[in-house]
Amino acid sequence: MSEWEKFIKLDFKIPSPLHHNRKKMTSSRRHHLKSLLLQIAQSLLEAEAAEAENEKERYMEENCPEISLPGSMQELQDLCKKLHQKIDAVDEERYDMSAKVVKTDKEINDLKMKVVELKGKFKKPALKKVRMSADAMLQALLGSKHKTSMDLRANLKQVKKEVKEEEKEAVGDWRKNIEDKAGMDGRKKMFETDA
Repeated sequence: MSEWEKFIKLDFKIPSPLHHNRKKMTSSRRHHLKSLLLQIAQSLLEAEAAEAENEKERYMEENCPEISLPGSMQELQDLCKKLHQKIDAVDEERYDMSAKVVKTDKEINDLKMKVVELKGKFKKPALKKVRMSADAMLQALLGSKHKTSMDLRANLKQVKKEVKEEEKEAVGDWRKNIEDKAGMDGRKKMFETDA
């Protein structure tokens, strides 16, 4: 039986509709269960911290052996050179790790921004159409620096409208030259004689 089952006895029976007057959990029972949960969580955190400390000690024993100081000056210099080489290697690893951390942080921020965009949290407001002349637009953009008037129509070429009078054909008898207009080229007479 696990620690959870020892301290918390849950009743998984589904309440039937006939038992409406079932008692709820009392506040003292709820407080007791909450304190037990907190105790279990605290013990788990302490165990995790102790395990991390043991891991740290084991790592230090592997990578940093005990220093035995030799007697001669040459041996001390060799030891210093070895230590400097190890320091350089550790610095390179630290730099690589920090570069990876920066890269992953950037990726996390990019993904967060994508999530926010996908949720559509920031909706674009409906913008009103504003009519603004070129002078007013330059005044808004440049502020008080803009003093000259920019009349775009002043540079346009002036064109006068000319009213063209079309020659109106004299309205005559429509039956006149009907054969030419019908495009039959004199075949009308041929049809009239057959009928």
